[in-house]
Amino acid sequence: MRKRQAKKRPLLPDPKFNDQLVTRFVNNLMWDGKKSVAFKVFYDAIDIVEQKKNNDEKSALEVWKDALTNVMPHVEVRSRRVGGATFQIPMQIRPDRKVSMAMKWLIGYARKRNEKSMAQKLAAEIIAASKEEGAAVKKKMDTHRMAEANKAFSHFRF
Repeated sequence: MRKRQAKKRPLLPDPKFNDQLVTRFVNNLMWDGKKSVAFKVFYDAIDIVEQKKNNDEKSALEVWKDALTNVMPHVEVRSRRVGGATFQIPMQIRPDRKVSMAMKWLIGYARKRNEKSMAQKLAAEIIAASKEEGAAVKKKMDTHRMAEANKAFSHFRF
């Protein structure tokens, strides 16, 4: 946008858990505006997580939140042109961007899994991420490794 930043629209909390983070996740999960289908997929995945989890002290929603926290990156590399050369510069990530990147990675890698339904794929990725395994956590580690490797260029930060 040219003039000013767009206002943040408030999200309504989801009907089952009364949580805005769930609504944000479902909005990322949704395809073709089919929000009710996305909610069904998410709730089914949470039910599957509830059945498969082995520790009794945490609820399935807490397992999902742990998975999201484990996937959240803290630094990323940004490209910056300096004197004709392009450098990958490590930078801190804003908190809302951390959350959205974690959600997109979790959903993206869940879609690439080999289970039958999307709910099963998502549940398997959530369980793997909560144990700090799985493709989404690997993506976070790769991002951190890339930032660590390019730490020498951090003085080009803008």
